[in-house]
Amino acid sequence: MEVYQKYSTYLKEKYGDKVYKIPINLPVTCPNRDGNVASGGCIYCGDVGTGYEMRKATEGITTQMVHNIEKIKKKYKAKYFIPYLQNFSNTYMPLELFKEVLEKVVHEDIVGISVSTRPDCINKSYLEALWQWSQKYQKDICIELGLQTVNYHTLQTINRGHSLAEYLDAMMQIHSYPFATCTHVIVDLPWDDMKDVIETAKCLSAMRNTYVKLHALYIVKGTPLARAYEKGILNLVSLEEYKQRVITFLRYLSPDIVVQRIIGRAPEEHTLYANWNTSWWKIHDDIVKEMEDNGYRQGDLCHYLNGRALRKFEK
Repeated sequence: MEVYQKYSTYLKEKYGDKVYKIPINLPVTCPNRDGNVASGGCIYCGDVGTGYEMRKATEGITTQMVHNIEKIKKKYKAKYFIPYLQNFSNTYMPLELFKEVLEKVVHEDIVGISVSTRPDCINKSYLEALWQWSQKYQKDICIELGLQTVNYHTLQTINRGHSLAEYLDAMMQIHSYPFATCTHVIVDLPWDDMKDVIETAKCLSAMRNTYVKLHALYIVKGTPLARAYEKGILNLVSLEEYKQRVITFLRYLSPDIVVQRIIGRAPEEHTLYANWNTSWWKIHDDIVKEMEDNGYRQGDLCHYLNGRALRKFEK
């Protein structure tokens, strides 16, 4: 029995065969980069966003899709695919342009699409466009929201340009549709402690996420975070602390939520620091082993939902 619900296993059970997400790079930005809600972007985000392993946006959507599908089919023997509009905020564009983008990600081998965006870039018009596309092509929709933490002080520190309220509002709007949701979290932000990690797991569970994705903080060259690191004024979380934060997060997370990732990665040429100079798979395996050795499982501390105080009256 796996210690947490793995995304790859879930997808294979849901669709009956191996499924891979393929990144699609669009020429978009974020409202906290262009001055709409803030300037400069998140303090950890570089000029290329998170799209280190992506093809260039100038190649066009169709070219990116065909290349990635052919490559992954050959290398991993995948049968189905999920185009992932990944970089920056992929609903932050004119509505008609967004609809055109959706029409370009149609392919016979896809089972749905995943759209990565921000909580303040969700509203009914864009959700309706996704719903109409889903009905037209009978494909699934997943909306991925970057949140990183529920600590609103930390959100301000990292220049997210939104607070917790926008996240809660976005999730409630999305839940008006039969869409899957995925929330991204950085569990080792230096301004958070274990209480913040636990509260983040609890809030994501209470908001009934379908998926979560965990990241470790890495330091991209040329960012405000990099400048703080170079000045020696950034107190980074240790690798051991990161492992404990992930384990604790998983234990408080609802067992119904599927975990897409518990550690990320970034290329050395773009970073000053990433994953404690340790391979991501070793960190992953260490976390899993410690959970197995101690008998921990995802959700074994999830006892806070569904009217906990009323249980004394249950027969």
